[in-house]
Amino acid sequence: MNRFPLWKYALLALALVIGLVYTLPNLFGEAPAVQVSSGKSTVKVDAALVPRVEEALKAAGVQADFVQFEGTSVRARFDDTDTQLKAKDAIAKALNPDPSDPQYIVALNLLSRSPHWLTALHALPMYLGLDLRGGVHFMMQVDMQAALKQQLDTYVSDARNALREKRLRFGGITREANGLAVNVADAALAEEARRVLAERLASLTWTTEPAADGSGQRLVGRLTPKAIAEIQSSTLKQNIETLHKRVNELGVAEPVIQQQGADRVVVQLPGVQDTARAKDIIGRTATLQIRLVEPDTAVAAETVPSRERTGGTRMVGLKREVVATGDQLKNASATIDQDQRPAVSVRLDDVGGRAMRAVTRENIGKLMAIVLYEKGKGEAISVATIQGEFGSEFQITGSFTPQETADLALLTRAGSLAAPMEIIEERTIGPSLGAENIEKGFDSVAYGFAAIAVFMCAYYLLFGVFSTLALALNLLLLVAVLSMLQATLTLPGIAAIALTLGMAIDANVLINERVREELRAGKPPQQAIHLGYEHAWATILDSNITTLIAGLALLAFGSGPVRGFAVVHCLGILTSMFSAVLFSRGLVNLWYGRKKKLKSVSIGQVWRPDGAATPPTAEA
Repeated sequence: MNRFPLWKYALLALALVIGLVYTLPNLFGEAPAVQVSSGKSTVKVDAALVPRVEEALKAAGVQADFVQFEGTSVRARFDDTDTQLKAKDAIAKALNPDPSDPQYIVALNLLSRSPHWLTALHALPMYLGLDLRGGVHFMMQVDMQAALKQQLDTYVSDARNALREKRLRFGGITREANGLAVNVADAALAEEARRVLAERLASLTWTTEPAADGSGQRLVGRLTPKAIAEIQSSTLKQNIETLHKRVNELGVAEPVIQQQGADRVVVQLPGVQDTARAKDIIGRTATLQIRLVEPDTAVAAETVPSRERTGGTRMVGLKREVVATGDQLKNASATIDQDQRPAVSVRLDDVGGRAMRAVTRENIGKLMAIVLYEKGKGEAISVATIQGEFGSEFQITGSFTPQETADLALLTRAGSLAAPMEIIEERTIGPSLGAENIEKGFDSVAYGFAAIAVFMCAYYLLFGVFSTLALALNLLLLVAVLSMLQATLTLPGIAAIALTLGMAIDANVLINERVREELRAGKPPQQAIHLGYEHAWATILDSNITTLIAGLALLAFGSGPVRGFAVVHCLGILTSMFSAVLFSRGLVNLWYGRKKKLKSVSIGQVWRPDGAATPPTAEA
């Protein structure tokens, strides 16, 4: 009746081992580190950079715990912050001989001290949020008026091209507040122009009115409220995507980049110690231009370097005219051309496509360059020969490897922000404050656990010990699951852990009281244990499901700290149901299940209907 099959005990042992292994990395803490990432979109960081970093450290007499390539950066870990600072200076001097044009970003960071065998098992510590790890917090505001202005400028160019294609004469096109105006000679021409523009520019509502000087008609197009909302929404999304790409260069673990309100973005970078470098990265401006190449660099409007496949560079002359810009780029992706060669497929919007068609028609056989500008300095990321007339969609081919086409596509997509952003709030949380928050959070969980353990052991005796051990496993499994998911732990998350401990013990209280009721009713101890667990399960399931529904609502509709609380809360409910019911039952079965003639159980005083209390271990 009260015996578990061997596979259930094996399952409990496996859960215990997994909990221990994946919780361990959180106990080792973090060590100071230096991270090297790309300082320019055209500079690639790979494993070949590791020997250069090791050489720089050796020349400076600095000993690192290890130097390794991970993700998109090279990281070196050190014992203390003094060595970290010395290493940063040495690496920056070796990799960036020209400080005015840095090729690599050398930033301070933190790495886990976990031993290699744990890392090999992919047992990694939880990410710590800004309030626990320290770092920087930025509140950035998007200039929505600039976004609308840029979009209207595009509409002005598009309207001009649409009227010219239909050979409709017009006096001029001007941009106005949330719209544009077209001057035409008479009402008949205005009506025809209105049909053309309404078809081409559906986001504008077109009306006709007499010109102010009475010399003709004035066609006015206004952005609809829906169009304005869509422009603002797409601008915010594009800026957030661009910020994600830039923050990745800092190698921040679990950065928070999220929309707040209609025109603001919150950027939180846990663990970043170099605030100035972080501001430099997220505030970077980059623009993309497609221009014709001028063979004679002496008469070229501008010369920019172009990186060769061999690793060297050569100067390329550019003509003054800009064929298309990054704002007109819709997409760029690595693909295969008709000859099964790696290529980059590029797609422009209608305006860029028409300009590209006109230029390529007249310049077949000539060179065209894609130029990326960062911090006022340009670099040609691709120089190719125009082999035929093309418009909105075309391919860049050459002697590329598949990896080179993927890199070129990524660089081509790396453009400027959709609209300017300004940092309106900045906060820095030091590592010492984060450490203090961790200490206080740990103390709150430890004291809460100790108080619960004392009460349970005193009130339910041996069954209280079983409940306490089940609660300990619940805490172990919760931390292990959070570590396996690489979740970000914040102060609200620690609060959720403390709350989970209080809620998890409720299940054991229900079980223990139900066993007492069966003993009070005169049931034999073995039957009382069996019925106690069986009858308590339905109540435990109902209460946890309702609580889980509330947690899922917080997870679905909450954001920021609320969402972090909800994640830990929901996971804690699931682990508590496993530990409170299955693990505690396993301990009880292991202790009492082998006794055929069980006369008593250690579960505290059992109050009989007449009001008398039996001793804790008396026969039931």
